[in-house]
Amino acid sequence: MSRVRSIGVVALLGALCWALAGRGLVNYDTLYTLVWGRDLTSGVLPDYDVVLAPTPHPLATLLATALAPLSATSDGGVHGEAATTVVLVGAFAALGALGWVVYRLGAAWFNPAAGVVAAAVILTRRPVLDFGARAYVDIPYLVLVLGALLVETRRPRAGAPVLALLVAAGLLRPEAWLFSAVYLVYLWWGGARDWRLVAIAAAAPLLWALSDLIVTGDPLASLSGTRGNARELERPTGLDDVVITAPRRIGEILREPVLLGAIGGGLMALAWTRERARLGAVAGVVAFAAFCVLAAAGLPILGRYLLAPAAILAIFCGAGAFGWATLAHGDRHRRPWAWFGAVTLVGLIVFVPSQAGRLEALRSALKRQDTIQEDLAALIRAPSPAIDARCAPVIVPNHRPIPLLALWLDVRPGVVVSAQRRRPPGGTWVVPATVAVARDYVLDPRDLDRRVVPAPGGFARAGANASWVVATRC
Repeated sequence: MSRVRSIGVVALLGALCWALAGRGLVNYDTLYTLVWGRDLTSGVLPDYDVVLAPTPHPLATLLATALAPLSATSDGGVHGEAATTVVLVGAFAALGALGWVVYRLGAAWFNPAAGVVAAAVILTRRPVLDFGARAYVDIPYLVLVLGALLVETRRPRAGAPVLALLVAAGLLRPEAWLFSAVYLVYLWWGGARDWRLVAIAAAAPLLWALSDLIVTGDPLASLSGTRGNARELERPTGLDDVVITAPRRIGEILREPVLLGAIGGGLMALAWTRERARLGAVAGVVAFAAFCVLAAAGLPILGRYLLAPAAILAIFCGAGAFGWATLAHGDRHRRPWAWFGAVTLVGLIVFVPSQAGRLEALRSALKRQDTIQEDLAALIRAPSPAIDARCAPVIVPNHRPIPLLALWLDVRPGVVVSAQRRRPPGGTWVVPATVAVARDYVLDPRDLDRRVVPAPGGFARAGANASWVVATRC
């Protein structure tokens, strides 16, 4: 497949994902990344010490600096809208690239039909589409890791090109460090004992630690900060919770027919086409082991951290459906595998209405949240803006809107404060207009404190719309 054709397929798949989702919204973590990129280009170190700051990802922050000129521009008083638009275009392109690389792996390990099933499965899972439409770094990370697997599939023991992709992935998520370490051991076991490869493999953790050291003075700030957030939000962590939570999270991503096809396809592929299945099986084990290492280190057990093993299982589901076609005619295993493939395809088809319902629910949720967010922007765009950084601080119901308003108002995150943490005597108080807005946009089901604190006495109403009420005391 030519490079131009590949780009065209990625663009088409990205457009299809956009059509399925209907729109995108930049998530909390990535909004903070845009704020930090803007700060760096202004000669100011990012503030990683704000309450419930997300884990900084060095590569994402570096890319955010390139978007800083767009973050500095404004549209009717709202800064950074051009930057978030570019991020969302990139997010759907990443989803398209995910579908492409999953297809290519399925085709290379088994056959094109298996690749088509795998790509269709992974791009129609609600969690995958949700994480992509909200521009989480986990989708580009997954593309880089799977891209490294594709390079190794085409050129066994390729060495530096595989490690280079894993270094980029390792600057987005630390799980890639284990992939690099395992791959390095594999190369050395095969005789490729080149210290330059060790230097490449070590680049990601060293650069991440250096980034933390420069910004905070602590090379392990990302680890300690993520642990602290997990404790504060009482998120499950530790190996004990992995046993309980991980299978459920993978099931939520893939759903029953895909898991059935993946288990059967994986077992038959390993039994009857071992050479084809070996790399995928090892990659799946390493991906899950990396997840376990992070959980043991005190990091939270989140569904998006399991996207790598889920993607590999999707490829094995493709093998479950069509892997029989890789066997020679007359092979006694071809017929039972084909029957299992038929059962897998029937299961996938029967569950299409249920999956369509989940995607429609995602579209509705994104549309609702986009409407609420646009109402918030309208209070900044107004000729006499109700939300104005000159009447600081800006007080919001909880930590969720902080990075968005910090970006839109072109201020440091510390200027926007959570009413659950602090209730200043003056400033601009922003409150959801209804309980439904608080539920659908502001509050998170995992929040321990779900109160929405109203503006205290002495604040005068400055503006309102269907979603928000603003009161000020300047």
